Amino acid sequence: MVGSGMLPGLGSLIKTAGFLSNVLLVSNPNVYQLFGSQVLESLNKAGFRAVVALVPEGEQAKSLEEVGRVIDQAVDGLLDRHSGVVALGGGVIGDLAGFVAATYMRGIPFIQVPTTLLAQVDSSVGGKVAVNHEKGKNLIGAFHQPRLVVADLLTLNTLPAREVRAGLAEVIKYGIIADGEFFKYLENHISSALALQQEVMMEIVVKSCAIKARVVGQDEREEGLRAILNFGHTIGHAVEVLGGYQGYLHGEAVAIGMVAATRMAAHMGICSQRLVSRLENLLRAAGLPTEIPADMASEAIIQAVAHDKKAVGGTLRFVLPETAGRVKIVSLDQTELSHLLSILRGTSVLTMAGTGGV
Repeated sequence: MVGSGMLPGLGSLIKTAGFLSNVLLVSNPNVYQLFGSQVLESLNKAGFRAVVALVPEGEQAKSLEEVGRVIDQAVDGLLDRHSGVVALGGGVIGDLAGFVAATYMRGIPFIQVPTTLLAQVDSSVGGKVAVNHEKGKNLIGAFHQPRLVVADLLTLNTLPAREVRAGLAEVIKYGIIADGEFFKYLENHISSALALQQEVMMEIVVKSCAIKARVVGQDEREEGLRAILNFGHTIGHAVEVLGGYQGYLHGEAVAIGMVAATRMAAHMGICSQRLVSRLENLLRAAGLPTEIPADMASEAIIQAVAHDKKAVGGTLRFVLPETAGRVKIVSLDQTELSHLLSILRGTSVLTMAGTGGV
């Protein structure tokens, strides 16, 4: 459900999702300070007893240690198998709370209430829940679908500009992987999106969720089609890991990964240089980075990619664009990736091996 001013009615919406009397509300201090009282009041009016579990800010909260602390609070709060989890916050909160819901008493229902753009358009939809391992992002997780996702566009008005920009990276991803007309729409409306113009944001959030839901509906457990949602994420996750989950926001790392993958595709003759330029220009207009950090060695990137959960039998799978709106999955070994990285590092204009569509 997407709309403006939805939090006051959250309790009633949760009731329609089949929740009973007890709710574990997972959030972080900043989000809870902004929206906690409003959400608790709505839950109380609907007859729910809420146990509040607050976790630290940032990607580092996605750990088994933090999961254990949240489960301790669920146990102390006498939550049983008929209780539910409400994730109030961004992607980190959704991933962590969803993983708690997937594992507590072998699985209890949960609801996503995403408060960041990135979470509203991506991580809250699709049922992937996970925490991180020191050698890779989201290596410990499950598929556990939320009963309901409630995206209140008014929560976006509280975001720092950097968080808005990071969310737009995932939005741009959808245009490349599934909808060339949507990509054109973003090229024409990126300034309005950065300004959080309500009509534009409604179009962006609804379209993004519809694309992701369509893909997940056909391939819930990523056995085929769903892999296209990983466009930009293979190298993006490596950038996050090598930065200790502190240097770059997820969307910023994905932006870097999307450009790297598109440059690779152009070099291999899979797409045109014009598509590379269009993507770079749109990401830069959105205020997003496009270059792999100079201090991250290619060998370290390759090792991080090799530990990525999308690697199969030592073979690395990359989602590479053919046109705006269509991608293909290409398998590379570490030697091939090393060769491509040596060509692409620090290079914004490629010598084309061929031309493709845009």
